[in-house]
Amino acid sequence: MSNLNDLRDVCAVILAAGEGNGMRSQRAKVLHSILGRPMVQYSVDLCLRLGVKRVLVVVGSQAEQVKEVLAGRPVEFVHQREPRGTAHAVLQTELVLSGAEGTVLVLPGDMPLLTDETVRRLVEVQAATRTAATLLTAELKNPTGYGRIIRDHQGRLRRIVEEVEATEKEKVINEINAGVYCFRGSVLFEALKYVKVSRVKGEFFLPEVMQIFIEQGQPIYTLQAPDPSEALGVNTRIEMAEAAAVLRQRVQKRLMEAGVTLLDPQATYIDDTVTIGPETVIYPGVTLQGATTVGAGCVIYPHCRIQDSHLADGITILDGSVILGSDVAEGCVIGPYAHLRPQSRLKAKAKVGNFCEVKKAVIGPGSKVPHLAYIGDASLGERVNIGAGTITCNYDGFAKHETVIEDEVFVGSNTNLVAPVKVGKGAIIAAGSTITEAVPPEAVAFGRAPQVNKEGRAATTRKMLEERAQSREWRAESKQSEIAGGKKWRYASSE
Repeated sequence: MSNLNDLRDVCAVILAAGEGNGMRSQRAKVLHSILGRPMVQYSVDLCLRLGVKRVLVVVGSQAEQVKEVLAGRPVEFVHQREPRGTAHAVLQTELVLSGAEGTVLVLPGDMPLLTDETVRRLVEVQAATRTAATLLTAELKNPTGYGRIIRDHQGRLRRIVEEVEATEKEKVINEINAGVYCFRGSVLFEALKYVKVSRVKGEFFLPEVMQIFIEQGQPIYTLQAPDPSEALGVNTRIEMAEAAAVLRQRVQKRLMEAGVTLLDPQATYIDDTVTIGPETVIYPGVTLQGATTVGAGCVIYPHCRIQDSHLADGITILDGSVILGSDVAEGCVIGPYAHLRPQSRLKAKAKVGNFCEVKKAVIGPGSKVPHLAYIGDASLGERVNIGAGTITCNYDGFAKHETVIEDEVFVGSNTNLVAPVKVGKGAIIAAGSTITEAVPPEAVAFGRAPQVNKEGRAATTRKMLEERAQSREWRAESKQSEIAGGKKWRYASSE
């Protein structure tokens, strides 16, 4: 038996039409994200990795939103117009899969912990036995909320009972139905038409198909999940957090096996979408999100957050820094407490230091923005040095404007660069300047107001300030007296 051929003969149906009222949310359950991915993507991507023939996603009331998060994936959508249960949802695919003779794999869209290996094994068992169906089960310590597997004295599947319909004796059973099935396509849809509505829920449950097959004398195979956590579905935010904890451990294990050092995995939060190169060291409290890539030999110190950014090799991110939607080249140093906003680009060996903010700017090779600066809508060349307190004044209340600083420019502390403005190569800007016009290459620019010194005026000024302070105190006391006594006082100094 060839696994590849078996998978090519499989059509997958993913159930993503449920509203998920247990989430207490206006969003459909499968749209909630776990470790950077909407839940429905886990089931879809699993099927695509296995190389199945077709992937059909059954969508419901929030169909457009589900389609949006699956955009770009080679899937087909089938609409379930009314929420009438899982059997009814699968039946909606009958026209699309008309005449299907191979295997129909049915997965819920809310089981992010399923592994490729387990689903592949389920398909293999179905292909080898060619029974009407094969289903996945699991032994749970707490089976609450799941349908129970009822077996006869020989261990054969007798029926599946949903918890809402189970007796107290049946609820004690720990083997549960995971809701993952392989069906022989030629018998599935005919059986679905005989499913009866649940007396308790008023819906058509897919497990009832198994009872129909059993009554017809068709054997049903079961496969128990090697790891019970794979069978956990997500119906509440509590279960979502539990699933995230399991996924987080898997991600961390994968990274550490690939050569990444996580100094405290329990205090590290890395999305499933993140990639990290070997010899990189991650300190506690770090959060890596979205489409982030981190190169080899990097060090990320505590309490940094990096989202949708690309970091090359040999980068150091010091404590408390935030990097969003940015591109950082090799050998850069960032932080502590730096903020790279979207569309920031740091080229090789650039530095952005303490309490600096960079937005939609290019920091050239070897250039430094060491501390207490804001660089936005700007382009810095090579080996530029930006003094403390420097800002680019890039917004005039109506439009953004660009600041261009060419190679080897020295910008003194507390400088305001009022865009649009250009500073030529090798220029020097004196500290405390406000630059509103272009600075030629190799020029020295001063943009300060003239300093005025008044000889011998310090004592007189201090006396004047003291008198003003006393006058303010007297007026305040008078006002309080007026309020307390109910009288209206008039004095010339208040008019």
